Amino acid sequence: MLDKLAEVESRYIELEAMMADPAISANYERVAELAKERAGLQDIVDAYRRFQRQAEELEGARELLAAADDVEMRDLAAEEVAELEASNEALLDQLRLMLLPKDPRDSRNVIVEIRAGAGGDEAGIFAGDLMRLYTRYAESNKWKVQMLDVNEQGNGVFKNVVFEIKGAGAFSRLKYESGVHRVQRVPATESQGRIHTSTATVAVLAEMDEVDVQLDMNDVETQVFRSRGAGGQSVNTTDSAVRLIHKPTGLVVEMQDERSQLQNKLRAKQVLIARLYEAEAERQRSERDAERRGQVGSGDRSEKIRTYNYPQGRVTDHRIGVSSYNLPAIMDGELDVFIDQLATQDQAEQLAAGSLQ
Repeated sequence: MLDKLAEVESRYIELEAMMADPAISANYERVAELAKERAGLQDIVDAYRRFQRQAEELEGARELLAAADDVEMRDLAAEEVAELEASNEALLDQLRLMLLPKDPRDSRNVIVEIRAGAGGDEAGIFAGDLMRLYTRYAESNKWKVQMLDVNEQGNGVFKNVVFEIKGAGAFSRLKYESGVHRVQRVPATESQGRIHTSTATVAVLAEMDEVDVQLDMNDVETQVFRSRGAGGQSVNTTDSAVRLIHKPTGLVVEMQDERSQLQNKLRAKQVLIARLYEAEAERQRSERDAERRGQVGSGDRSEKIRTYNYPQGRVTDHRIGVSSYNLPAIMDGELDVFIDQLATQDQAEQLAAGSLQ
């Protein structure tokens, strides 16, 4: 690891020299590119140099301890050695995390797709609840939300919802929300007070540029239709809604919330690109996971990632075994209690996978 850190510092020094070179400094775009790379290395280089300084101090403290000729001096030196050893170990842990490969999508905006699952109308109501949850979480982070496609059946029942969240680090936080969400509660229409279980699926896609995914429009069938309103009725006299069908994969994307057919087609294409990228990323993840399971054994998980139990006022994330008994706050967008621990677990799993190599 120390060799890798030395390489990072060497690259940082090289970047500084390049930016100071008159032949390069005149090229604004090149300087901006180099400055961005240097900024990405700044924190790790600062931490590494702090580690090096402390390592030198630790060596000096150990020499002082070895040369100490009275009890008081030895005690002071031993205390300093212990403090520096603990500090250096903490710095090494921090540096290990900083060296983990970054997900290139973490800085991207996201496209969130929520679809009602099992449970009839109650599943559709729960899909709407999740839409509001993520909208409020976005607002608390000062991210912007734009609805892309809403299929509401009436009475607050949503068949599916697609919306975009724009903001720094949106994907890095929300990527842990993909999966099956389960709700347990008594529906408003339940006369006998029985608890029903319903589900909704959430997909969080990083917004990708066309240069990230090669999409051949010859592989895409385009269909147009009139926009729907609540209950499925047509609300537009023109065929402005667009459906894109990616023939090689069977992926289907519909968009109807923009005013013109062209705008809906551009939005649908954007979502299709994101879903194609995610499908390829998932294929690669599955291959890596299969290889890792072969080395460390199976870690089979239930399909559901989180349960919202209204009678008990409890929300449980099954991936980390963590429960919150403040369900109203969670539904109001206070998700960090789960996301922080999911991110920590993700880092720990990456470190464990790296230790096997």
